Amino acid sequence: MNQQPNNPLHGLTLEKIVTQLHERYGWDGLYYRIKVNCFSNDPSIKSSLKFLRKTQWARDKVEQLYIQTFHDASKRDDE
Repeated sequence: MNQQPNNPLHGLTLEKIVTQLHERYGWDGLYYRIKVNCFSNDPSIKSSLKFLRKTQWARDKVEQLYIQTFHDASKRDDE
């Protein structure tokens, strides 16, 4: 397996990313942070994954939010 020490998303599935963000913020909180309808109109993990797999700009925003929420926070804790 290739090592990717500088990639905080290495080994994470999109489903795991969305699930953890949903557990942290809820659908309303996700929609507040990223204005995409899959988080506001009858949201579910399955429908969000379907949309995010087809829409790269939205996926990029979700991945960035994950990094800011979980990876950057753990870096601050290490300091």
